[in-house]
Amino acid sequence: GGASALAGALGNALGQMVANLTIGKKKYADVEAEIKELLGRMQKLQAAFVTLADRDAQVFAPLAQCYSLPSLTEEEKVMEERLLDASFVPLEIMEHAVAMLGILEILGDKGSRLAVSDVGVGVQFIRASLLGAVMNVYINTKSMKNREKAEELNARAGQLIEEGTAWADRIYAK
Repeated sequence: GGASALAGALGNALGQMVANLTIGKKKYADVEAEIKELLGRMQKLQAAFVTLADRDAQVFAPLAQCYSLPSLTEEEKVMEERLLDASFVPLEIMEHAVAMLGILEILGDKGSRLAVSDVGVGVQFIRASLLGAVMNVYINTKSMKNREKAEELNARAGQLIEEGTAWADRIYAK
């Protein structure tokens, strides 16, 4: 999870670089206001990715402790809660990654042509973020006793991975 968040942060950093290489150039004056707005959004997403990397570590440590407990009813309840918490973080990483793809697509279309390859590399980092995060969701939900909640989380993750990887592939192909 933490690595997935950091991959998202790296993809975001490349997007910010493209935005900064675009802002202030006469050739891109007509899109400068939009690029500045995207830069502000990326700065917020960057902070979220870094926070999520830390949160992943915070929710994983108690979960790891549960694996060493004897299988008693109270411990199973605690384990279920921790599995749920550990599933929410990668889902949030995936949601931020999909949001980042929307920004990268605009940067690929309107940003500095000199940095278009950086958009492509950023997209690949975001794609890796998505693929890593979905594995964290699936490994956690696999152990959940509440199968209805597990399937709900899996469905959301599946939707994000399908949408996100297809979108990343389209942007990269450009």
